[in-house]
Amino acid sequence: MTIPEIMKNRMCFSFEVFPPKEGQPLEPLLDTLDHLYAFKPDFISCTYGAGGTNAGRNVEICKAIKDSGATIPITHFTCIGNSKDKIRDELRNYLSLGVDHILALRGDFPKGSASTGGDFNYANELIAFIKEAFPEFSIAMAGDPEKHFEASSFDEDIAHLRIKQDAGADFIMTQLCHDVAHYEWWVEKIRKAHITLPVDVGIMPVLAKDPTIRMAVSNGSSIPRDLAEIIARYGDNPEDFKKAGMEYTVKQIHRFISAGIDGLHIYSLNKWADISEIVCAAGIR
Repeated sequence: MTIPEIMKNRMCFSFEVFPPKEGQPLEPLLDTLDHLYAFKPDFISCTYGAGGTNAGRNVEICKAIKDSGATIPITHFTCIGNSKDKIRDELRNYLSLGVDHILALRGDFPKGSASTGGDFNYANELIAFIKEAFPEFSIAMAGDPEKHFEASSFDEDIAHLRIKQDAGADFIMTQLCHDVAHYEWWVEKIRKAHITLPVDVGIMPVLAKDPTIRMAVSNGSSIPRDLAEIIARYGDNPEDFKKAGMEYTVKQIHRFISAGIDGLHIYSLNKWADISEIVCAAGIR
């Protein structure tokens, strides 16, 4: 069963992990995966490194997830530095490993460049290419409930979302969004634009002050007042901040579920113990 098929029947539940850098051991992440499998996720996605680096470690992790038999692996895949021939070779390799779900992204431009350095400059071009050349793949596309920071307006951003849908994407995976009310507004707006794909919502756990601020700001995401109060009240006390942040994350999960989401995707940050506590407290598994 594919992820879109699961979403038609019930709320999908999943995690994201990131691969270790070259030269670092895989064992700590494999141990993390073993703990995450215990929650019976519908899938686990694995990122690339910044600028499309670490692609080789990504393949190793996706293969390990597939070989575990515990869940579906989803690979991230970007346009960065990728020619059509290279994309064909890499996607054939994924399929040979049994990896047939993919999040197709433009990716962040390399520093000092305004181009992907590959044959495609936009995610919709990559999506259309995969759809035609490799119809075996279920394709996810990225969505930004608070607008991609490079888009000049919500109308422009949503138009690009519609273009990616029409290129052949099968479901949406969102960027982090702490503002649930704004997410609900966004869903209403994209539905009016006839974007009908199911939406898998990305949840960024609140575990430490500086990363929470950095990840929100770097993605152009807002920090709602209730989260800002946690930062103001507990920001100088890491232990108290983490406790309050985890409670906030559990409440946020409940708010999103109440909003009627199609899927819940938790960025694990490769921290299985904290994520396990959040998942159990939320009552998801």
